[in-house]
Amino acid sequence: MSGERRKEIVRHLSEDDLDRLLAESTDEKLTERLIFIKRIYKGATLEDAADDVGRSSGTGTRWARRWNKGGLGLLMPNFGGGKPPKLGEDQRQRLLDLLRDGQPWKKQEIQHLINEEFDVEFHPVYLSTFLENLSLSYAIPRTKRPSRPENAEEILDERVGDAFDDEPDDIPHNKCEGDDEEGWVVDEEIRTDGGTVLGFLDTSHPQPWDNSQRLYTVDDPHITRPLVKLDEPAVGFYALSGESVVQFPANQEKERICECLEGIREQNPGQRILLVPDNFSSHVCEYTRRRAHQLGIDLVFLPVGSPDLNPIEQVWKSLKWEASPLIVESAAEYRALLTQLFEQLTTQLSFAASWIEEYLGGHLQKLR
Repeated sequence: MSGERRKEIVRHLSEDDLDRLLAESTDEKLTERLIFIKRIYKGATLEDAADDVGRSSGTGTRWARRWNKGGLGLLMPNFGGGKPPKLGEDQRQRLLDLLRDGQPWKKQEIQHLINEEFDVEFHPVYLSTFLENLSLSYAIPRTKRPSRPENAEEILDERVGDAFDDEPDDIPHNKCEGDDEEGWVVDEEIRTDGGTVLGFLDTSHPQPWDNSQRLYTVDDPHITRPLVKLDEPAVGFYALSGESVVQFPANQEKERICECLEGIREQNPGQRILLVPDNFSSHVCEYTRRRAHQLGIDLVFLPVGSPDLNPIEQVWKSLKWEASPLIVESAAEYRALLTQLFEQLTTQLSFAASWIEEYLGGHLQKLR
């Protein structure tokens, strides 16, 4: 059993020498390591000796290995008294390969990996600087869905290019192979010759109890709120050109989504509308695609599993942040507040700055 595991220890020093060093030591790290070695001398297991100085069995194993290899010189931490140890170029590359294979990592896990693989112990303060010099990213990892294609950005770029094609064929943009042939005709009252409106569609579910701001308080930090709940989803259209719209349909069924498309068309008459939605079932179904065509709205679907490519996600995040400290008395008041905040936020193009640079470089002159 691991609890009875003992290790052959090289007696680099006599017990008398250990006792003398212990009596003279003023260094806490040296003292705990000498006590550990002395306990091993006395026949203690690695686990018990490590536990006596408040260390894990893994640390005890590492200390014993260092002691056997080089005595007290290797047992002491490499950062004691001088500059932090540095890994050579080959070792750094080896470390990067290991980190890449097992990413993401906590800082403590990286420290342990460096100890185990290179027998080096960085000071915790220096470790952050060392990792920064390795150009490691330190951020909350963005969730990547398994269904997302590796070339999602290329797929979206191609779809945007197709939507702006100056020589489209006779097939309606939203029509897919196997769709019914009937109904793919733009409504008579719809005009699309006044330029192009480009915008992003997405659904969110903000609630009055969402908390995302840190606030100063003198006493217990809390907000007393009435019991208000918003049953309807918020469907937003963030327009880069044209009018942005937020609506609150009863649900996300295809008929309600098409009513939202009609609301977008009403606020943006006379132009072709390029609308970028995700792949939610009521967005991609034939019923919605055909109704969008009838309204003069061409759909540019995001690649599967790629919500990060939709700039309106950042609008929702800012909207929830702005709304979180505000108190409302009813669902109607909350809808009015969300509408006001959405209209204010969507006047800013900064949420889509990188998207514009990445996908609209050669098409900007075609927008209204």
